[in-house]
Amino acid sequence: HKYAGPNIELNNHKNNGKRVVLLGNSITEYWVSKHPDFFKNTGYIGRGISGQTSYQFLVRFREDVVDLKPKVVVINVGTNDIAENTGPYFEDRTMGNIMSMVEIAKANKINVILSSVLPCKKMYWSGAGDVANKIASLNKRIAEYAKKNKITYIDYYSAMVEGEERALNHNYTEDGVHPNPAGYDVMEPLLQAAVRKYVK
Repeated sequence: HKYAGPNIELNNHKNNGKRVVLLGNSITEYWVSKHPDFFKNTGYIGRGISGQTSYQFLVRFREDVVDLKPKVVVINVGTNDIAENTGPYFEDRTMGNIMSMVEIAKANKINVILSSVLPCKKMYWSGAGDVANKIASLNKRIAEYAKKNKITYIDYYSAMVEGEERALNHNYTEDGVHPNPAGYDVMEPLLQAAVRKYVK
């Protein structure tokens, strides 16, 4: 129910047919707080909840996406699945959750943009291993699925990865997982370029 109040308030205003919802975890939630002017200037709607996995995204997809009747939803998910925040990680199940969200969006005539998981070599709060390989594998699956289904895909990963360990570029993060303002500066033009395909 994190966004129950803001969702009611949003739906009390006229929908101009250009709503863009960013569905995500802490990376999306902190984006709104660290770069509020970006959201103010673009009108994008942040619906990130720290710590959540794809399973939890799917549960709240109707309230935080469908009911807002957006033109576009941008889904950034996977970091916390790999960190095993809600249990063991199974790539097939995470992909299944992503596919379910896409299918729900399409059934409601919402354009979908999928994005890569950001690079990371270790989640500081988690004992999960082989993180870099799991991220690379999931990103490959998401990109292939997007291409096959003619879904726009944002490759944050390639723009932000660093070194043989495939870490998040040290210039773009303080903790190895979350972007700092410089990291969001890299992500914003990539996001906007993808959104412009649907919203001018």
